[in-house]
Amino acid sequence: MQGDRGKRHPWSLARRITLVVSVTIGALFAVSAWLVSRSIDDHFELLDFDELQVVAESLRQALGSAQGRDIPDGHRHDLGHAVAGHHGIHYAVFDGAGQLIYTRAPAALLDATRFAAPAASLDRGAVHVWTAAGDTYRGAVLALEGRRVVVAISTNAHEHYLSDLRRALWAGAIMATLLSVLAAVLAVRWGHAPIRRIGATVKGITSESLHVRLDPREAPAELSALVVSFNAMLDQLQASFERLAHFSADIAHELRTPVTNLMTQTQVALAKDRTGAQYREVLYTGLDELDRLRKMIGDMLFLAQAESPTQQLAREALDLAAEVRAAFDFFEAWAEDGGVALRFEGQPAEPRTILANRGMVQRALGNLLGNALRHTPRGQTITVRMAHEAEAVRLEVHNPGQTIAAEHIAHLFDRFYRVDPARHRDGEGAGLGLAIVKAIAEAHGGSVGVESAAGHTVFWIHLPVHDAGA
Repeated sequence: MQGDRGKRHPWSLARRITLVVSVTIGALFAVSAWLVSRSIDDHFELLDFDELQVVAESLRQALGSAQGRDIPDGHRHDLGHAVAGHHGIHYAVFDGAGQLIYTRAPAALLDATRFAAPAASLDRGAVHVWTAAGDTYRGAVLALEGRRVVVAISTNAHEHYLSDLRRALWAGAIMATLLSVLAAVLAVRWGHAPIRRIGATVKGITSESLHVRLDPREAPAELSALVVSFNAMLDQLQASFERLAHFSADIAHELRTPVTNLMTQTQVALAKDRTGAQYREVLYTGLDELDRLRKMIGDMLFLAQAESPTQQLAREALDLAAEVRAAFDFFEAWAEDGGVALRFEGQPAEPRTILANRGMVQRALGNLLGNALRHTPRGQTITVRMAHEAEAVRLEVHNPGQTIAAEHIAHLFDRFYRVDPARHRDGEGAGLGLAIVKAIAEAHGGSVGVESAAGHTVFWIHLPVHDAGA
């Protein structure tokens, strides 16, 4: 019990599907939010770079026109109006000695760019991002006309917008993920509803309600094959239970008769003193009943072994024609006593072998011939015919006699079944002979059958062949 408690149970299908859908959708929304945010950020960066290029070019022209003049005294006006019309632009100009010539930038920005090496031209690689006094700038340090120029643009508005956008995107992604998870849970629950209905129906099926069947029309297409297979299994179970119930009743009936006879004979023998001859007669009669019980029990044990799925047959290569001839030799005396002739047709020039258990094959042939001898009128002939097929041998036992009614044909190979129950006391056994033939054929991968019409009956057995060269 402790081992069962410690063992991890596998996740349910609903949990697995919900987890996969949730992770997938959440990841898609997260990636989408990141891509949107990154795309807008890149767009702002490109706009800022274009703006910086325009400002840098304006400053280059202003510094070029000021060559040879005293910038501090003569051209502060030119630098002041170099970037007229551009908002959020900050710039400063230093001379070759690092002295500040002109500035329109906060001191914190100049401190942040103090140690930056100037670039000869403005390109994407020369652009940097600085944070100074809580503000963010994107800009570059350039060498223009022999001067050190700092040019930057404030990105505070961009950052605030991107920050708000990211929060909105992530909030939307989380809400969309939660809604998707909820939708997945509802979809899985709705999709598994037929499975739950099937499970509830199956749970209610017991040995007393094997007639219950699942309706394939109420199952989705994916479960239709499962429902059909389950119904087929129930059909087999119901048939097996019915056969078992009939078999138990038949056994009780068959065993009750000889046991009742033995008890009656014993009670009669004990009712008064009898002579030794009378006691011997009672014992002989009881011995006959015991012999019938022995044969019946032996047949039932043989059937149980032949029908066992774990039964491992000791097989060998057999010439079926030779086995038929051996059976003829065994039944020859019985046939002569009954005035019945035995004939074998269809013997092949080159015998083909079957891979089978010799004792079982002999038992099946004996049961078929014995059954034919009991029902063939005197002066008639029993014919055994062999026909070779591609991968099997078909052996037929033909005998003239009373036609078997159609309602009995389907039950002749059932246990304890007799066409005329009143005749079972006349040495015809317990009705297990043909059931044994069927069990032997199926144990070898074969089949049996019967046909009866116009005073002629044919029992056949179909067995797979085993060629010597195979």
